[in-house]
Amino acid sequence: MTKSNGEDPRSGNRMERFQQGVRKRTLLAKKKVQSITKDDVKGYLVRNAFVLFTVTAVIVGIILGFSLRPYKMTYREVKYFSFPGELLMRMLQMLVLPLIVSSLVTGTAALDNKASGRMGMRAIVYYMSTTIIAVIIGIIIVVIIHPGKGTKENMHREGKIMKVTAADAFLDLIRNMFPPNLVEACFKQFKTNYDKRMFRVAIPPNETSIVASVINNVSEAMETLTRMKEEVIPVPGAVNGVNALGLVVFSISFGLVIGNMKEQGQPLRHFFDSLNEAIMRLVALIMWYAPLGIMFLIAGKIVEMEDMGVIGGQLAMYTVTVIIGLLIHAIIVLPLLYFLVVRKNPWVFIGGLLQALITALGTSSSSATLPITFKCLEENNGVDKRITRFVLPVGATINMDGTALYEALAAIFIAQVNNFELNFGQIITISITATAASIGAAGIPQAGLVTMVIVLTSVGLPTEDITLIIAVDWFLDRLRTTTNVLGDSIGAGIVEHLSRNELKNRDAEMGNSVIEENEMKKPYQLISQENESVKPLDSETKM
Repeated sequence: MTKSNGEDPRSGNRMERFQQGVRKRTLLAKKKVQSITKDDVKGYLVRNAFVLFTVTAVIVGIILGFSLRPYKMTYREVKYFSFPGELLMRMLQMLVLPLIVSSLVTGTAALDNKASGRMGMRAIVYYMSTTIIAVIIGIIIVVIIHPGKGTKENMHREGKIMKVTAADAFLDLIRNMFPPNLVEACFKQFKTNYDKRMFRVAIPPNETSIVASVINNVSEAMETLTRMKEEVIPVPGAVNGVNALGLVVFSISFGLVIGNMKEQGQPLRHFFDSLNEAIMRLVALIMWYAPLGIMFLIAGKIVEMEDMGVIGGQLAMYTVTVIIGLLIHAIIVLPLLYFLVVRKNPWVFIGGLLQALITALGTSSSSATLPITFKCLEENNGVDKRITRFVLPVGATINMDGTALYEALAAIFIAQVNNFELNFGQIITISITATAASIGAAGIPQAGLVTMVIVLTSVGLPTEDITLIIAVDWFLDRLRTTTNVLGDSIGAGIVEHLSRNELKNRDAEMGNSVIEENEMKKPYQLISQENESVKPLDSETKM
């Protein structure tokens, strides 16, 4: 009793201090609420107009899509209905090509070889680390949850899968890094196709004993001596789409050369710098249309969606497993990595990216989201333009965390529905091929399905079983694209923090840095922000 009485003052003091703290915070919050004026509310709405519009567009799009499903619209009607969304995709894709080239050339030209080499190495280490972590998360989650329990007989199949060999796919990746024609690289990618060829094979001598019986008929003898054989051979081909990898390699090389040319390269630097700013001004205009386009993209996809009844049992468990894996990577791993390296609140940083993430969710393309990602990082999060110009285009091309996680998880799911026991060596093979294949996945919708063939082929799983997961791929593709964009953006923040000394040294050498130019004039402002004061580089986005 005495002991408990002796402890009462301490516990009482703690409780009093806690209550005092709560009272103080309540009073401060009350004062802040009371001091809010109409101008404050108006300023908040103006600052966050795009984010609010975009979030509203997603919610309205989902409601509109499910409201129109009972009307059973025809394919033509759905296409007409989705037309505003298609326009947004076309606008964004129109800007991707000049944005990648101009940003990479100016980004690498603004740095010396040593600084860009270190920055590039940090970016590559980050990309590889996060991709490997994503693959490991995918494998662990699918092994623990085991969504493929049962048989595949009752599962719904959809679509067709094109055959491709792993060797040809990796050779195509290297070929695309060095396009023979830069103009063609703007709208075509190299892809190996397959053709059948018939050729004659002479019969071995021990099989020619029947020649004596048909010696009188020369034509019959020749046909017996030879036989036809069919062989599948690789032939050069092409698919429509920007060869982003080839343009990235060329732009980095071109930018480094311009940087080494010093004064001789200044006219070219100014040209690409002006081109980059002009493109970003166009992005500022397109962003006003983005919420409307995203609303119709999401609503159109929901209306077009097949019967929800096919998403049941194993496929529903598979969908939940992928979502859990992506959430762990996007909500735990990436923010934790940012906090450990930068020592700043990752959620403030992610808050500034909200519009880019919602655009990724709507468009399902990391390349199409690239212009919005540039604006969010540079204006909301104050990331140095030299970093974003260098890191983002490369990241949008080769850093695919969500795709790598998805491919490893989907491969093991297909093994489970086939009752195929994978040993440790095969799981390691899946993790390596999923990491490598994700690099080759172009930043276009559903490119992961193509590279999935490589992963399945590496461990002898049936590639035709990819049709089991196509029914839900349109939805999961949006989630993994959002994860990819988040990974690229956090990578830019981490690389900037690690490269701060090189950037300061470069500023001191040049005397007139990119940051100083931004302080004098803020390029590509939004129309509503022209009269606002310039935010400091470490400003936090107000939500």
